Amino acid sequence: MFELRLLAPEDLVETVSDALDALDALSVSVEDADAQTDAEQALFGEPGMPPPKDGWQRSRVIALFATEALAREAAALLEAQDFFAECRLLGLAEVPEQDWVRLTQSQFAPVEITPEFWIVPTWHEPPAQARQVIRLDPGLAFGTGTHPTTRMCLRWIATRGGLAGQRVLDYGCGSGILAIGAAKHGATDIDAVDIDPAAVESTGLNADANGVRLMAGLPDASAGRYDVVLANILATPLKVLAPLLCAHVAPGGALVLAGILERQADELKAAYAPYAALEVSDSEDGWILMTARL
Repeated sequence: MFELRLLAPEDLVETVSDALDALDALSVSVEDADAQTDAEQALFGEPGMPPPKDGWQRSRVIALFATEALAREAAALLEAQDFFAECRLLGLAEVPEQDWVRLTQSQFAPVEITPEFWIVPTWHEPPAQARQVIRLDPGLAFGTGTHPTTRMCLRWIATRGGLAGQRVLDYGCGSGILAIGAAKHGATDIDAVDIDPAAVESTGLNADANGVRLMAGLPDASAGRYDVVLANILATPLKVLAPLLCAHVAPGGALVLAGILERQADELKAAYAPYAALEVSDSEDGWILMTARL
C-alpha cells in the first residue's frame, strides 16, 4: 500500500478528504501539521460528541491507496483542481509491511482495576496477583476497561464487599464489561441493555467467553427493580434518563453513574434531586463517578 500526504488549511480539510474518498482512497486521516511544536493547536470535545472542528489551521491529510499508480493519479488530479492552490503535496511513500494483528494487540495490555481484579485480553496471560479476571478483547462496542469511567465503575463493584445474590441492571452496557464484572463479584440476576444491537450481541458473546450468565437485550428488556443500577453513558443522556433509572432502583438499592466530567457534577445533582441525592464517589483524569442510595 502507498501513503499520500497533503497539507491543507482548516477550511479545505473536508473538501480534500471527500475528493480523496472519491479517488478510491482506502482510508483518510487528519492530523495537526504543527503537532509537538510551539504552534500545536488543541481541539477539545466530549467523547461521543461531534468534533469541534473539521481540522486544524494547518492540517496534514493522509490517504492510503492500494497501489502506487492510484496514489500518483490521485495526486495529479488533486493538483489540477482550483481549490488545491491553497494546499500542498508533502510526499508519497510505500507503507512497510506489518503484522497489523500483532501491532494492534500490542496496544492492549492487561488493565488493573484493583491489585486482585484485572481486565485481560485473550492473548495475554493474567498477572500473577490477579484473583479475578475478565477476559475481553477490543471490539465494536465501547468498554474495554481502558477508560477512566469504566475503571471507576468496576472499582466500585470490586470494592463494595460483593454483590452475592443481588439483582443488577447495566443500562447502556456497550461490551457488557460492567455486567460481567457484577457477575464475577456474585450477582446472579443481571440484565444488560443497550440501544445498539451490536452492543447487545457483543455483550452476549463476552458473557459466554467469561463463563457468566446474564440477559442481554434492548432497553425495554429491563423490568422491575434492581439492587444495583449501573449506567456508564454521558452526562446529557444521564440527565434525560434520571426518572427511568431511579425508578429501576429498589428501596435501599444503589445507583451508580459514570461518563460525567468533573464540571458537570452540579447539573447532574440538580437533574437527580427529585429522585435521589447524588454524590461524587470517585474521580480519575477529570472524570467522576456519582452514586446514590435510594
